[in-house]
Amino acid sequence: MTDLETRTAGRAGALRRAAPALLGYAAVRALGLLALALWSAARDKSAYTLLTARWDSLWYTGVADLGYGYEVRLPNGDVHSNLAFFPLLPWLERFGAAVSPLSYADTGFVVSLLASLAAAWGIFAVADHVCGRNDEGAKRGLGRVVAGDGRAGVCAVLLWAALPVGIVQSMAYSESLFTALAAWSLYAVLTGRWVTAGALAALAGLTRPVGLAVAAAVWAAAVVAFVRNRSDAVPDGAHGSERAPGDGARRVLGILLAPLGAAGYVLWVGHRTGQGPLGYLDVQAGWRNGFDGGAAFARFVAGMFTGFPSALAGVGLVVGVALLVWLYVVCVRQRQPLALLVYAGIVTVLALCASSYFGSKPRLLMPAFPLLLPLAAALARLRTSRSALILGGVAVASAVYGAFWLNGSGPP
Repeated sequence: MTDLETRTAGRAGALRRAAPALLGYAAVRALGLLALALWSAARDKSAYTLLTARWDSLWYTGVADLGYGYEVRLPNGDVHSNLAFFPLLPWLERFGAAVSPLSYADTGFVVSLLASLAAAWGIFAVADHVCGRNDEGAKRGLGRVVAGDGRAGVCAVLLWAALPVGIVQSMAYSESLFTALAAWSLYAVLTGRWVTAGALAALAGLTRPVGLAVAAAVWAAAVVAFVRNRSDAVPDGAHGSERAPGDGARRVLGILLAPLGAAGYVLWVGHRTGQGPLGYLDVQAGWRNGFDGGAAFARFVAGMFTGFPSALAGVGLVVGVALLVWLYVVCVRQRQPLALLVYAGIVTVLALCASSYFGSKPRLLMPAFPLLLPLAAALARLRTSRSALILGGVAVASAVYGAFWLNGSGPP
């Protein structure tokens, strides 16, 4: 077989292996959309409008239509500038509208649907690599039961699909696009494809500010690989560890590529606003958004314990944050690859420690899919009927909550 035929056969095999996860993902998201349609119809609202023409989706289509420079000045003096929104999704919306009869909003919806499937496949690939193949799961304490059969990958995808705010994956938002780029960049790191990892990290950096978490993951893994290769080298002409020719150069290129997207956009915004390299922070300040180490979020949670029933919501938030911390500790104890730990850690810290828009934190946490791997591995060890019952129940709860949430406060 030629190299092209070998690669084609490999991709076909990978798709067949991921097919159960992708079909399950599509089923969970279809259930969520059905619940949203029924709930919205009962309230005389348009489900499609909720998915494509509210909150951030309007800002993205505005950038696609008019470009950057639009801002809204609020009575309290705050300035909401569309420079806060990174450009990759608007670029895709503009391209889709130019080559098809779709509107910008329609294109954003289609991009999110396709990107969510790509994200599901990427999450499966990462989870299957870490938990499933070559006894990697056993080496990391994830259990030999899951090795080789892909069940852990399927469970990880279904858990991600059934997150309480999973409906955002089907909205004209950038979360699905970002998660797809991040997942495949991380998979490229895990499989030693450094240039691909860097290029995808750069694209992730053009999608959301947290794209720097992907670049940091690439850097961390690359530095460890450099150190390991140096320590494995054997002096005096003996044979050390085998490396592909040019591997070091490809790793360096991946490192250089990884931050270009986020850094390039942030520097452009600084030049555009005349505020210098940190001009993007001023734009975010206009939205009353910044990084304060979680102080504002802590005050917000504490304020919920002043009465009933808000205290119940406060307890839920405390339990949720504790669960996130516990999952990350478990990931560390199970020795997840460094790239996953760095990525998930930075995404989680940035989401929890932002100083504003507390209702957005669940969707900001959605790209931190490596936190789901311990739960996925645990589900994969159960009998299929039991894990299917658990995942089915979670999916139904997610569909109902997503319909209720999007018809109410929704994701600002």
